[in-house]
Amino acid sequence: MKKVFKFFLNLFPRQFLIKASYAVRPVIAAFYKGDRYEDPIDGKTFRSFLPYGYVNIRENVLSPSTLSLERHRLLWLYLNRETDLFERPQHLLHFAPEQCFHSRFRESENLTYTTTDLDSPLADVNADIRSLPFKDSSFDFILCNHVLEHVEDDLKAMTELYRVLKPGGKAVIQVPLENDLANTFEDNSITDRKKRTEIFGQYDHVRVYGMDYFERLSSVGFKASAVDYTSTFSNEEIDRYRLERGELIPVVIKPVA
Repeated sequence: MKKVFKFFLNLFPRQFLIKASYAVRPVIAAFYKGDRYEDPIDGKTFRSFLPYGYVNIRENVLSPSTLSLERHRLLWLYLNRETDLFERPQHLLHFAPEQCFHSRFRESENLTYTTTDLDSPLADVNADIRSLPFKDSSFDFILCNHVLEHVEDDLKAMTELYRVLKPGGKAVIQVPLENDLANTFEDNSITDRKKRTEIFGQYDHVRVYGMDYFERLSSVGFKASAVDYTSTFSNEEIDRYRLERGELIPVVIKPVA
């Protein structure tokens, strides 16, 4: 199974995989039905989750129903339990919208929901994160998950996120974060796809973020926090929801002038 997933992840572009998954998900979910593990996004339970990974395959991490990974399930729990995102009218901007969230945000009565990406079939607006077609202070909440590691000028992208967020607004800007790495590593001279995959985790990643990521966010004006939300869960809950202990959620606020 691991080899099959790795083969398809590396063979087909993301746009194709997104479209194909809608037909495949119900079959996989029925096959893995059980009560050992739970996806908190839709509440469904399974005897096992699926493996996932472009290079190093992680066992038992991909939900058969929503196709969520550890970071998605952790974020969903955080958004529901620790924020007012679903409690009052808000304008939400979602970059590179994940399938596991898309329909749930779209159906939320209190959210005015806008999605954006360069080429995702789920995007309402096709745009470059470094030059967004939105007015200043347009959104109350922004979700930008695993996008900046693909962007060459990430500080320009962060500046655009700051610009379109309302004063007092909040954003979650997740990246693959190496907790034991002090400084972010990037080297544009590495162009070989295989070498880039080996060093950066994927061929289309341009850096590996260290803990100075929060300083980079603060440098454009954000008040940035590293939220260790997994510390609030028991070991049984970590296993039940298939979370990764110690994964940090980068939460930022645009100060009110």
